[in-house]
Amino acid sequence: MKQDTFQAPDYYNIDDLLTEEHRMIRQAARDWVKRDVSPIIEEAAQKAEFPKSIIKGLSEIGAFGPYIPEEYGGAGLDQISYGLIMQEIERGDSGVRSTASVQSSLVMFPIYAYGTEEQRKKFLPKLASGEFMGSFGLTEPDHGSNPSGMTTSFVDKGDHYLLNGAKMWISNSPFCDVAVVWAKNEEGRIHGLIVERGMEGFSTPETHNKWSLRASATGELIFQDVKVPKENLLPGKSGLGAPLSCLDSARYGIAWGAIGAAMDCYDTALRYAKERIQFGKPIAGYQLQQKKLAEMITEITKAQLLALRLGQLKNEDKATTAQISMAKRNNVDMAINIAREARQILGGMGITGEYSIMRHMMNLESVITYEGTHDIHLLITGLDITGISAFK
Repeated sequence: MKQDTFQAPDYYNIDDLLTEEHRMIRQAARDWVKRDVSPIIEEAAQKAEFPKSIIKGLSEIGAFGPYIPEEYGGAGLDQISYGLIMQEIERGDSGVRSTASVQSSLVMFPIYAYGTEEQRKKFLPKLASGEFMGSFGLTEPDHGSNPSGMTTSFVDKGDHYLLNGAKMWISNSPFCDVAVVWAKNEEGRIHGLIVERGMEGFSTPETHNKWSLRASATGELIFQDVKVPKENLLPGKSGLGAPLSCLDSARYGIAWGAIGAAMDCYDTALRYAKERIQFGKPIAGYQLQQKKLAEMITEITKAQLLALRLGQLKNEDKATTAQISMAKRNNVDMAINIAREARQILGGMGITGEYSIMRHMMNLESVITYEGTHDIHLLITGLDITGISAFK
């Protein structure tokens, strides 16, 4: 078993801008990843299995609802702490970070923000502890970048709602206990419903044969005349803005998480380049390899500063959807390019499971697509700066 010798780069002394609590929270997450994730993640990815044994640890480091108040089981932390936890988890694996992102930003957040007090007390503590695992149903087979076109719908049957439709590309779905599902009512208005495991007509088939996020469980959510109790409707917000606000929180976490994947690829490539001898000296001594490494640390540093400033804005409740979108797009693009360059530095060894780079590269192909594709995020920025929508 290969030892995790990761050392985090901090070229601009960004640690000086963090509080002692931030650094302690990050260290706890980093130690947990080294101890409980790194030793098992390559085998889990090779087998395409989600390692359920890590759920308890994710809860213990505060990865489930870190910014949810303690009275509901969360850690009551700020947004920078949330970002740092996501960074460290994705340094281990994007699929593991996806599990935590969905639980926190796409399940716990809407229940906390838009749910009733009864819903908060019923679901949030169990989600925070990992006793319940959740999933988020927005994307459909025919509606990805255009969620407003969704066809999943529910009708009022007096004492319950009758839900029909299907969602796909759903992280955690194969083993979720609850799903926050977005569907249209009879007037075509989008609402959130909490669907619980065991409700008749609700099934969650797993998606197989993935080349990406192989250590994460992905599936569908199928609803065939599912009777949903009326008390399971999220009353606090409706319309497309409700699920999109959840995506803002998740995209923010991804902007930090992608830095973790990039740092791991950079650290691996730097270490390898110093040790690999060709033509009588370490390949780190050759100009082309130094160019790659210098560009990597530059882009990582820029992404770190972008994420930190965004975290400060989030803490002040000033971060806009467009600002979050830019950070998600930039940082994931940065990470996937660093993964590709790092793989080249390792040569043939870069494609093996001996190193994490190829796994990160494959994972990031999903991360650059989900929660808004790279191109869609460009259009979000374009709309924000020109005032003209290019979506239609």
